[in-house]
Amino acid sequence: MKKEFKKIILRGKTAVFVDWANVYGWKKSLKLEIDISILYKYLKSYKEIEEIYLYFGKDNHPKSEKFLNQAEKIGYKVITKPVKYILVENLGAEKIYRRKCDFDMEVCIDVHKKVAENFESSIFFTGDGDFEPLYKLLIGLKKQVVVVYTAGHLGREIWSIKKGLFKVQIKNLIDI
Repeated sequence: MKKEFKKIILRGKTAVFVDWANVYGWKKSLKLEIDISILYKYLKSYKEIEEIYLYFGKDNHPKSEKFLNQAEKIGYKVITKPVKYILVENLGAEKIYRRKCDFDMEVCIDVHKKVAENFESSIFFTGDGDFEPLYKLLIGLKKQVVVVYTAGHLGREIWSIKKGLFKVQIKNLIDI
């Protein structure tokens, strides 16, 4: 029997917010990488989805630049800013840096713009617990809020929201 994609019932104009650094991290749980073209094609199959944002840090690495160009060509509205490199350990001559580029504020600003444009639904591809206040605000405004995540990638703050938030766990690409 052929597996079908999960179908989410959406209410009115919908925007999608993809925190790529978060989604990219899902490959450990899914044991494969998410293909941004398959994801985009799936999302565009919903007539309610009008905009799909993708947030990802910009650095000088050719792979990163290629990825951002590809995402834009596919049709994502790409939001980017420079990556910061945070020193995490200094081992004498060797310095270890961590790549950091959070988009919490940018996502929140874009969501508020969509609310002002009378969007009724938002889909978030991130399990980041920092979005709890935003989700609660949207729920209070009677907006539909869908959070897509995978095992081990949902903050307890989000898990604890029991009403008004639709949580969609994916286990493989067939689930999205």
